[in-house]
Amino acid sequence: MSGNEHEGGQPDGDRPEADLTEPARKLFAGPVTFLKSAPDLKFLPDPDVPEVAFAGRSNVGKSSLLNRLTNRNALARTSNTPGRTQELNFFDVGAPEEGALPVMRLVDMPGYGFAKAPKDVVRKWRHLVNDYLRGRVVLKRALVLIDARHGVKDVDREVMTMLDKAAVTYHLVITKADKIKASELAAVSAATEAEGRKHVAAHPKLLVTSSEKDFGIAELRAAVLEAIQSN
Repeated sequence: MSGNEHEGGQPDGDRPEADLTEPARKLFAGPVTFLKSAPDLKFLPDPDVPEVAFAGRSNVGKSSLLNRLTNRNALARTSNTPGRTQELNFFDVGAPEEGALPVMRLVDMPGYGFAKAPKDVVRKWRHLVNDYLRGRVVLKRALVLIDARHGVKDVDREVMTMLDKAAVTYHLVITKADKIKASELAAVSAATEAEGRKHVAAHPKLLVTSSEKDFGIAELRAAVLEAIQSN
């Protein structure tokens, strides 16, 4: 690896968050704790801390990515059962002094696209997530996770359109990049970037990650820190 490259082999010139890599590493190396689950909007925590929300199809690797991002083994539950998470789960990040607020919160949104879920569950998911996205003033950015093996699906496009309408900026994040060949990953990345250009709220920077191989995690941490620092 050359001197001007970092984790994932991306040159500095392709990394606008490069100066945030170390501060982001330190942030996520500190305390990260589960705050609460919210099955309904009335259970949301007070909107006094910037938030970054994770969205993705069931089994896209969302829980594994959250665990890797925060250097924890079991912060977010992982399961082979699609649609297990049906609530908004909030995690405090940072090391505030006693009585002070955390630096930020991560929000694990319910997985979508599970085919066997009852219609009322799907309806509840849509109402909960849509209302949260539209009305959460402290939501700084969303991360829409795309499985490298499958690429962008219609259900992903629906969520992206939902974010467009809510005026919530979001990164497209490819997961499980280690599960396919490099040539296939390049094709999926190009197609995902092209899809992002069709959506007004999509951030131009595509993030490519592998929780298992620790690929792209430093870039993801920096992107999250950049998001909460943005106006």
